[in-house]
Parts: sequence; structure tokens; C-alpha cells
Amino acid sequence: MNSTLVEVTQRIVERSAHTRAAYLRRVDALIGRKRGADRMGCANVAHAFAALPGQDKFKIIAERAPNIGVVTAYNDMLSAHQPYAGFPAVIRDEAAKLGATVQVAGGVPAMCDGVTQGLPGMELSLFSRDTIAMSTAIALTHDVFDAALLLGVCDKIVPGLLIGALHFGHLPCVFVPAGPMSTGLSNTAKSKVREQYAQGLIGREKLLEAESAAYHGAGTCTFYGTANSNQMLLEAMGLHVPGAAFIHPHADLREALTREAVRSVLAIAHGPRFTPIGKLVDERVIVNAMVALLATGGSTNHLIHWVAVARAAGVLIDWTDFSDLSGATPLLARVYPNGVADVNQFQDAGGPGFVIRELLQSGGMHGDVMTVAEGGLARFGTVPTRFDDRIEWTELPAGTPDDSIVRTAAAPFSPEGGLKLLTGNLGRAVIKISAVPESSHVIEAPALLFDTQEALLEAFKAGELERDFVAVIRFQGPRANGMPELHKLTPPLGVLQGKGFKVALVTDGRMSGASGKVPAAIHVSPEILAGGPLGKLRNGDVVRLDGVAGTLNALVDAATWAARECDCLSAEQEEVNAHDLGRDLFGGMRRNVLTAEEGACTWL
Repeated sequence: MNSTLVEVTQRIVERSAHTRAAYLRRVDALIGRKRGADRMGCANVAHAFAALPGQDKFKIIAERAPNIGVVTAYNDMLSAHQPYAGFPAVIRDEAAKLGATVQVAGGVPAMCDGVTQGLPGMELSLFSRDTIAMSTAIALTHDVFDAALLLGVCDKIVPGLLIGALHFGHLPCVFVPAGPMSTGLSNTAKSKVREQYAQGLIGREKLLEAESAAYHGAGTCTFYGTANSNQMLLEAMGLHVPGAAFIHPHADLREALTREAVRSVLAIAHGPRFTPIGKLVDERVIVNAMVALLATGGSTNHLIHWVAVARAAGVLIDWTDFSDLSGATPLLARVYPNGVADVNQFQDAGGPGFVIRELLQSGGMHGDVMTVAEGGLARFGTVPTRFDDRIEWTELPAGTPDDSIVRTAAAPFSPEGGLKLLTGNLGRAVIKISAVPESSHVIEAPALLFDTQEALLEAFKAGELERDFVAVIRFQGPRANGMPELHKLTPPLGVLQGKGFKVALVTDGRMSGASGKVPAAIHVSPEILAGGPLGKLRNGDVVRLDGVAGTLNALVDAATWAARECDCLSAEQEEVNAHDLGRDLFGGMRRNVLTAEEGACTWL
């Protein structure tokens, strides 16, 4: 087994010894209780099952049949979640065949970052994760369930569901994905149209036509952003039906996989395969998720989200752990923006199964872990195929089906993973280095400071950015304004890079899985409002972003740097960030949130 994998896992185990032990004690205490219908008062039981058909009440109370709670992120605002409308009926039908009952325990909010990008709603996006976790807890706290199915796909939804489920660690849980939309306008073509629009070469009508051709139907967006990275990580953690991640919502196999999720959760709900999620998600499983992220060049958002997920299970990880694993994890996939292929092409080339198999066989993942599937993690290195009313899992080809998309561990795209930690006198940050051309791995240029992304866009439109510079977007951290994603900056910065200027982005905000070819030091932590040194930077200071050495520094002499005071968020901008379009309701989260490297948790 990879020695770095073993070393990092061991130090996480040691660091987490107290918190993990305390968590497991709480899980064991809950496992030891009687069933809800036997333990609760008669009025409680009557309320819980009042709306069930009579035969289901009899099953639960008299026959002691297992009762599955469903937590769903269904809404028809999100293309990825719209297919969930019909899932409860399928789940109920399959459960009935197996002698079990089902109740939709609750719904959780699910917002679309694509809709709110660059708008005030994006300032609620990160905090929606913990809102989803709390909503999951509210759903499951009725406490009459023997197991749970969790229906969610997109950016904050899966981490939120997972955090919530881990706070009910005594329950066996299976995640049920819905799949990606079919391939439309390529992500590369879409990006070119966006750059043309940014330059004024085309109008809004042409831009909308391109965007609508890219985002055109049910399912997740087809680039390898946070939503699809979620699915890769859940496969690597053994929390899906194996191979369920990237099957289209309307494929025949999708319904079969959903039915298999019911069979899977019932199989681990009782008896010799009893597998509560709190025991399944241990230090090794968290490390496997980190490795899967790095091996596929996945979303930088997960350097925040999976820190929070791990904390929910009593496991403590940090960005140094990610960085050390990245140095020992081969890059095995290139999916846009880390390549040209979309997730459907990734799936056709072998998808998560190919990557997991290669990592297991090369000693790059822990194979000796619990999963929701019989056969352990090795089953997640195969591919599901439907035969009439059953699914069989078959082996993938030994070699790569398409070496422009996936590679074997013996011949990777790179010997190192796609993400890198940057440290220096500006704080700690991360960069998705695998998406950045080698010629831009090191950028040294004067800083231009902006306190909003709109200010940079205005400067671009005014022609004021035709030069080498490092764009520093400040006051975008969780305490300042909820840490929005700054995707709208990618087209103009890409245009300037295409003109031959040396440009980079430094921010305490996020760029997520859409981080592209412009080098971006993101999640700078601690943020300015938490005492971070980014507030000491001044216009014209030379900044060096070195993605090779892993450093991020203002080239200012130490004495001058030490003597500087941090800038503050203006009272006017603070007022804007605090009000309207729901932002008032999240004031407590902004005040109490931990740093990005601590998972931006609001519940600790």
C-alpha cells in the first residue's frame, strides 16, 4: 500500500482519537435502543403512522417490518433534482415487494449555483449546506426509521445530507443519485462563447442560445464540478449502489439502480451485514474520498465540504492532509475543466469504476473498508449492467478504453493529484493546478485589489486590465458575505490570459469545480474578517503565486509587512452583505462560521 496513504491515515487516526471515540460511543448508545415503534409512547406512534395505509401500520407495529425513511432534495428548479419526483413511488413499490415500509421523512432545500451565480443568492449557497444538514436532522429526528435513503446530487446538497446523516450515525444509509443530463453543447465551446460575450463580440441572444444548448435537460450539468465530484466521492466511500453515479436519469438502468438501493439498505439494516453509516464512514473511508477527489482533479469545494463531513463523523482532517495525499496520488482522469471530456464521456471510458479499480490495485486506496454493497469496495471497481429484472456487475477492461480521458495507475496523466496547497505570508490557499497550463503555474505580478467581483468586471469593461496583474478579490470569505463562488470572473480573466498577459486570481472566496485555466489561489484562509493577512495587501504590491513550489506571497519586506494593519470591510459593503433577498436570516451563520480550512462549519 502507498506509504503516504498509510502515513496520512495514521496521523488522522491519532489526531482524531478523542473526537472519533466520543462519536462512536454516541452511535453505540443509539444502536442499543429498542425500535421506535416499541420504544415510543402510544400517542407518538399513532402520530408517526397516522397517514399510512392500514396494512403498512400493521407491518410496522405488529410484524416489526423495517421502516425506511426517505430524505429528498426534490424540486423542479434544479435539473439534477427534477427526476426525483418519481423516486418515492419506485422506492415504495420495491420496499413493498420486500416486506418493508417507506415514509418520506422530509425534504431539504436545494438551490442551484448556476442560477444564483454572480447574484446575491450565491451568498447563501455555502450556508445552504448546513441548512440542508439541519433539515436532514429534522426529517430523521422523528426517530421511527430503521434505515434511510438520501436523495440528492448537487453542490451543497450531498455534503449537507451526509453531514445530517452522520449525526444519525446509528442508521444504515444509502445515497440515491439521479444522474447527469445528456451531452449538449461542449463545455469547451460554451466557454469560448462566454469569452466572446465578455469581449463584446456577440450579444446576449447568442450567449443565451449557447447556454441553453449546454444546459438543456434533466440531470446534473455535464462538467466535472462539485455536483459530479460529489458522486465520485460517494462511490469511493461505498455509499452508493456501485456504479450508480453517472447513469442518465431516464435510462432503464436508473430505475433498476434505484430499486437496488432499496434492497441494499434493507440488507444492511439488520443481521450479519448491519452497517450503520457512522461506523462505515471512518478515517480510511474519508481518506479514500480525498484520494478519489485528487485522482480525478475534482472540485476544490470539497477541501471545505469534506472537512466538515469528516468532522460530523468525529474525524479531523486539514489541507495539509490533502496536499500530502496529492503528492502521492496519480491523476487518472481528465474531465472538463481538468480536460475536454464531459462526465458522460468519462462514464463511457470507464468512469468512477475504472478509477477506483486502478487505485485499489495500485495500493492507492484502502480496500478493507465497509460499504453498503456486498463484496466491499472492490465491487465499486466494476460496472453495472441490467439483465431483465436484475443487475449484474462485470469487470472493466484491463487497459484504458480512451487514454485521453482515463489512464491506468501505471501510466497516469501525472504522478501527482490535481489539487495543491499554497502557503505563505498571505495565508493558506488551494489551487486546482491540473486545470492550469504549465506556462501559468507561476505568476508574479502587481496586485490589483477589488472588494467585489462586480468591481473587477467594470474595470475589465473599461479596458483598465490590459496588463500583467494578480486580481485580488477581498472580503469574499464566509464571515464577510457567505463565501460565494466567483465564476463570472473566469471569462474576462481568460480573455486577458489569451491576449498574452500574465494574470492570476487570489481570493478568500470560492471558484469550485469550474476552476479553469487561469491560476486561482482560492479559499485564502484565514479570511480578512478572521484576522487573515490578505488585508495587509496594497495595490501595486508584487504577488508571487507559485504552483510548483506551493507558495503564495506578497513580495514585501518583512518589517513593512509586519507594521501594516489589515484593511476592514467598509460599513457600506457590510450593510449590503447583510440585507435583502434572505441574507438577513443568515447573519448568525456569518458571525459564527469557522474558517474555510475548518470546513466553514456553523454548527460547532
